[in-house]
Amino acid sequence: MPFPGSNRSEKIIYTGKILHLDGDKKYSDKSAKHYKNLGLNAIIKNIAENKQPSMIESLLNRYKPDILVLTGHDGMIKNGTDYNNIYNYRNSKYFISSVKIARKWAVTHHKDLVIFAGACQSYFEAIMSAGANFASSPARVLIDFADPLIIAEKIATTDKNKYITISDVASELRDGTKGIGGTGAMGKKQVMSFS
Repeated sequence: MPFPGSNRSEKIIYTGKILHLDGDKKYSDKSAKHYKNLGLNAIIKNIAENKQPSMIESLLNRYKPDILVLTGHDGMIKNGTDYNNIYNYRNSKYFISSVKIARKWAVTHHKDLVIFAGACQSYFEAIMSAGANFASSPARVLIDFADPLIIAEKIATTDKNKYITISDVASELRDGTKGIGGTGAMGKKQVMSFS
């Protein structure tokens, strides 16, 4: 007589690996706790926004993530009048440079890297044009600390065969599509079965 349950298959679930760079130490620490509470595979680095472009490639080579999150502080300098002038943003140029480097790295390494980039009042259109899947802030609003983490979690825990759009996540974000926008991405969760 076979042992009870011996013909049952075992499953291992892999969620997407997250690399998150944040320019603010306090938010880096909060992010680390948040990811840990969710049980996600995440590496968090506190790196100033203006240093992120020079460090991003070596970190991608080292950790080979599925999901890259680039956050910190940003904002409009001249009373928010000229949305299309890169010089009107405190740190958007650094997010844009980092996204371009990361996208080039992903192509070279044949990696389907999902990228979220930006912070409060970031230059949304330019970050998206640089190659991000999701970015802040379409309406130039202050975003909630948790919004980028919600996007990363959704991608990491969604099946690899399912495409996630911003409308799938908007209701979970503080300001919905005013705070975060994007074109979407495939999920990164894989289930491996062993008999």
